[in-house]
Amino acid sequence: MTVVEPRLTLERRLLKEHPLIIACDEVGRGALAGPVAVGAAVIDPERSRKRIPAGLRDSKLVPEHKRAEVASRAASWVAASAVGWSSSAEIDEVGIMRALGLAAIRAIADLRAHGVAAESALVILDGNYDYITAAGASDLRVTPVIKADRDCASAAAASVIAKVARDAVMTGLHDELPAYRWARNKGYASPDHREAIREHGMSAHHRQSWAIADAPTLF
Repeated sequence: MTVVEPRLTLERRLLKEHPLIIACDEVGRGALAGPVAVGAAVIDPERSRKRIPAGLRDSKLVPEHKRAEVASRAASWVAASAVGWSSSAEIDEVGIMRALGLAAIRAIADLRAHGVAAESALVILDGNYDYITAAGASDLRVTPVIKADRDCASAAAASVIAKVARDAVMTGLHDELPAYRWARNKGYASPDHREAIREHGMSAHHRQSWAIADAPTLF
C-alpha cells in the first residue's frame, strides 16, 4: 500500500488569504470507552516554509512505538498546539457530534489562552461536517476538508498530538481498571475489550448510551 505523505500545499494557498491556519482533528470518536479528544495545531507563514517533521503522518499511519517521538517533533514544528476533551459522560449527555464540537472549541480556547488570535484564523477541520460551528462557535471560520489528516501536514500534526495525549489517558485508566486492557486497545472495540465487557459489565468510563454489545470490532 502506498502511503501518502502530507504536504503544505493547501495551507500555503490559504495563508495567502488568512494570517493563520488552525488545523483540527479528532481521536477516539469510535471508541467504546474514554474521552474523545480534538487536537488543534497552528500554522503561520513562517512555519509553512519549514521542513515538515520526519515521519509525520495521520496518527493511524504512524507505528505506535514512534508516535510519541513524531508528536514531539510536530509540537515543536507548529506555532502552537492544544488538545480539547469531552468525557464519556458528556458524550452520553449531548451525543458524539456535539461532544466533538465542544472538545474542538476547548482546544481552540486553550490556544487563545496562549495568545493565538483564533478569530483571525481559518480552521481546517478534518472530515466533511463542521461540528465546531454546530456546537456554537459562531466566531470561527471553519472549512471541513476530507482526508485533511492524510493530505495536510497541519492536520496530521493535530492528529498525532491528540492521539498520543488520548493514549496516555487510556493507559492511565488501564491502571485503574486493568480488566478492560485499555493500555492495549485504548478503549476501542477490540475482541478482548468486548469480552471484558461481557464478563465485568460496563465501567463508569464506558459510553453508556452506546449499543456496545452490537458495536463492530474496529481493531
